[in-house]
Amino acid sequence: MTAPDIGSARQLPDAPGAIFLDHIGHFVADHDAAAAALAALGFTPTPWTVQTNPDPEGGAPKLTGTGNHCVMFRNGYLEVLAKTAETPLSRQLDQAMARYRGVHLIAFGTRDAVNERARLAASGFAVQPMVDLRRKVDDGTGAEVELAFSVARVVPEAMEEGRIQFLTHRTEQAMWQPQMLDHPNGAESLTDQVVLVADLEQANQRWERFLARPSTPVACGRLFRLERGRITLCAAEHAAMAAPIALPEAPVMAAYGIGVADLTPVRGCLERSGMRPVDEAAGRLTVAFPEALGTGVLHFLTAEADPPWLRGA
Repeated sequence: MTAPDIGSARQLPDAPGAIFLDHIGHFVADHDAAAAALAALGFTPTPWTVQTNPDPEGGAPKLTGTGNHCVMFRNGYLEVLAKTAETPLSRQLDQAMARYRGVHLIAFGTRDAVNERARLAASGFAVQPMVDLRRKVDDGTGAEVELAFSVARVVPEAMEEGRIQFLTHRTEQAMWQPQMLDHPNGAESLTDQVVLVADLEQANQRWERFLARPSTPVACGRLFRLERGRITLCAAEHAAMAAPIALPEAPVMAAYGIGVADLTPVRGCLERSGMRPVDEAAGRLTVAFPEALGTGVLHFLTAEADPPWLRGA
């Protein structure tokens, strides 16, 4: 198995059609509790920020209905989303959490989200209008800086596994500030997302159209290798390979991978927080989400890890 890619300085691919696993998102009820849970795991979450869209008529920015904390890595990041207002977007969050609380969002980085939206439409997906998201964060000196993103989304019913989208970062340097990138647990990258699916063949065909690339067979289902990161579709009968805990009925975003150089700092953070792994092996330590983050597991992975869900690739 190749080591997780943790050396890229860019957060968006340069080549047309290339895709990065940009970030995944927990949908939560209490963002303060979720941030505390991330800190207990050894991450350093960013302060709470409220997301807005520009007003096309030049008025005050409009609330999207959600706000977030992030955990920024040298490659990719985690996001925690909670409700801030009644909007169509926040109603999607409510509907998703009514089924289970946990990860419901996967965002793929692309150099041109507009082109990806056009490609998705040409591939038979019903798409939504492009969205230009904005939010302000501290720049590390006490001043505010605006973050900007262009997001391409399909309609909620098009991808039954959750909110799956493409985005283009317009403000990479402001988003990935150096003081945000170091964590007590040594986390360096977002490497994997494992999605438990009810019908592997049907889901695989749809995801191949969505990502515009073929998958390859692995022990638990099908693997999509991206230019940075991996997406694995896991058949329901093999769920324990990816998440050795009780899970909601598929589809569910069951697990993700975090690249680290060494598991020692991870163990130290867990011990200080009174948490224990649910599974471990050479180069891998698996932890169930604390309750505030929902249902699922995260895998801390070093270069020597041999994840069971990827065997046979």
